[in-house]
Amino acid sequence: MNMTDVVKRYEPDLKHLEEHLGKYLHSAIPFIPTVINHLITSGGKRFRPLMLLASADLCGYRGERRYPLSAVIEFIHTATLLHDDVIDGAETRRGRPSANNVWGNAATVLVGDFLYSRSFTLMTDDGDLNIIKLISETTNTMAEGEVFQLLKRGDVGITEEDYFTLIEKKTAVLIAAACAVGALMAGASRDRVEALQGFGHTMGLAFQLTDDTLDYVAAEKEFGKAIGMDIKEGKITLPLIRTLAQCSAGEKEIIRGIVERKQATEEDIRTVFGLIGKYDGIRYALGRARNIIAEGKALLAPFGNGEAKSSLLAMADFIAERTL
Repeated sequence: MNMTDVVKRYEPDLKHLEEHLGKYLHSAIPFIPTVINHLITSGGKRFRPLMLLASADLCGYRGERRYPLSAVIEFIHTATLLHDDVIDGAETRRGRPSANNVWGNAATVLVGDFLYSRSFTLMTDDGDLNIIKLISETTNTMAEGEVFQLLKRGDVGITEEDYFTLIEKKTAVLIAAACAVGALMAGASRDRVEALQGFGHTMGLAFQLTDDTLDYVAAEKEFGKAIGMDIKEGKITLPLIRTLAQCSAGEKEIIRGIVERKQATEEDIRTVFGLIGKYDGIRYALGRARNIIAEGKALLAPFGNGEAKSSLLAMADFIAERTL
């Protein structure tokens, strides 16, 4: 099974999800859904809701609760993208002008807040206190991750441990929560909830690792954002952290100057890319991602074989393949 097969299997569910997303975005202020739809209809793969759907399926649940709770996960993810673009001063997102570039920072932040509050309304309507507690803790951790990333921006002294803390808080916890929610709504045993949450956690780490690495190697039309933006924004990710740990003192000072300026030129970006290539930063980061994916797949061993399990394994393979 591959990612195309996964999408085909859950296509009816994803269609229902889209209907629910539209319903939940209704507001007496038409401007709000206009801003949200600008991003939410711009080609996102609904990867996190897919994780929830497949996890629920693996645990034997295919009821209606999947749709509002999938919407919760997608809305929280979308809110973080809106806020990220404001913080980063982004000009594009998924190949089109970012919301903040079109409507300004204030409106974009407030619409992101609307998505958070709508998510908690949906969770309250569902009424499962375990899920409410999990998502509440998740959003709190994600906020910590955003602050931590801001503090580490432009810091060439960032360690691998710092980096993994950051991507755990920013990305992994939400994908972990998506998988755990799928198990919780199915009434799965604690062991199974923890196994799926652990699987989602590793997938989230690997997803962000590969995303950060693609910033150095992907074509913009495939990646959805301008290449080299992390350097321009002063974000130091694993390929560059590895390079900084291996390069000479003089090369480190060159990188420091480029990163701290936060206005890297195309020549600056080529210089950094060259050093990352020299010290195998990309291969190192992708190797870490593949090892993490293997660890995550092993967590599904206690579950019986079937299309739901195959779907989750295929999504794990997709994360690895997107590095090619």
